[in-house]
Amino acid sequence: MMYLTKVSLWDVVKKQFRFKLKSYRGVFTSLMMLQIIGILFSLGGEGGSGGGSETFSYDTNYYSGNFILAFMMIWAFISAIVVTTQAYRYDDYSFVANRLSSHISNILFLGWASIIGGVTFLLASQSLKLAILFQQNREFIESQPMTVLQMGEGLGATILYLFLFTALGYLVGMLVQRNRIFMIILPALLFGSIFMNVLLESESTLVIDIGQIFVRETSFVLFLIKVLLASSLLYGVAAWISNSLEVRK
Repeated sequence: MMYLTKVSLWDVVKKQFRFKLKSYRGVFTSLMMLQIIGILFSLGGEGGSGGGSETFSYDTNYYSGNFILAFMMIWAFISAIVVTTQAYRYDDYSFVANRLSSHISNILFLGWASIIGGVTFLLASQSLKLAILFQQNREFIESQPMTVLQMGEGLGATILYLFLFTALGYLVGMLVQRNRIFMIILPALLFGSIFMNVLLESESTLVIDIGQIFVRETSFVLFLIKVLLASSLLYGVAAWISNSLEVRK
């Protein structure tokens, strides 16, 4: 007598997700390395000022975690592209799965990576503060205090930014997998738009204008909605593009 076992989509997704957590550990190793590099860059400060008179002089340096966040956004973007490569996609054939389960597990993995990135960014920022306290020989060091609510919103915003960049990287990765010519077209469009704006002495580019939609948002709820909608659109288009990719033989 033969028995047929029906495997649900969610069961397959959970198995793929667990597999990727164990197999893609290099993603988190690169995260820690980039955070260390970001801290080292941040130790130099982001600017400063100074002044004085005949009796005294002073100088002021400004420090923040912007360098660390910038490196982490690059990490999120590249990690999503790596997940879409052929070698990583072939790993899903170890399971009785389809493209839908593969996309869902990828999104869950990148979402989890964004959460890890957000939490470790908070820790890295505090490490930067401690490093500055030990490094600088200053009588006056002022730190901007944050409430628990502000810290929570900052953590949430960091996670959402990273998730948005994973969605963008996922789309770019699928475009490159669809046709290698996008490896030339996409950088050309990016740097071409920047060059034209510099040539025309414009203060904004298309990338900056789109980014302002998220950066200038003051309401966390609206920011959350914008990021989720944009990420859903980017992931949806990437999934649609993947339908035209060649199936493994």
